[in-house]
Amino acid sequence: MMRRHFTATAFVVHRGKTLLHWHRKLGQWMPPGGHLLPDEDPVAGVLREVREETGLEAEPLPLTPMFPFPYPKQLPAPYTILIEDSPEAGERHQHIDLIYFCRSLDGEAARPPSPDDVLVWVTEEQLRENEALPRPNGERVAVADDVRALALEAIRVEREVRNF
Repeated sequence: MMRRHFTATAFVVHRGKTLLHWHRKLGQWMPPGGHLLPDEDPVAGVLREVREETGLEAEPLPLTPMFPFPYPKQLPAPYTILIEDSPEAGERHQHIDLIYFCRSLDGEAARPPSPDDVLVWVTEEQLRENEALPRPNGERVAVADDVRALALEAIRVEREVRNF
């Protein structure tokens, strides 16, 4: 049986841009995200990952209505859920990845956790044109198709929510 871990990922959007970082282990541009901690709800987990990986405070975009009852507690729904094969060292496993669209509460003031980390705000135009982004060594690498498609959708949804 394939082992599976729950993860949560955030496409953080601000003024028509989304934030990606260079994931050294995977060798590609990715949004912030990671494994949920034991007993952690997915929204708390995705916001923790955003803070840890970018220094930003964020909030999930309201994608579905919240019902007007105080109990039980309701969590914002993810935009989609992906099943991803994990290339991590050790046992082969999959991630059940809850994908959230979030807005930055700090504007573009991202602060990488270390000087070796690279964070880039990517525009809708750069994503549409499939522009390769410069990684730390200067080499330019295109954004993976799934990340690009979800990043474009996050920008579209944030604009729609903002203009509503």
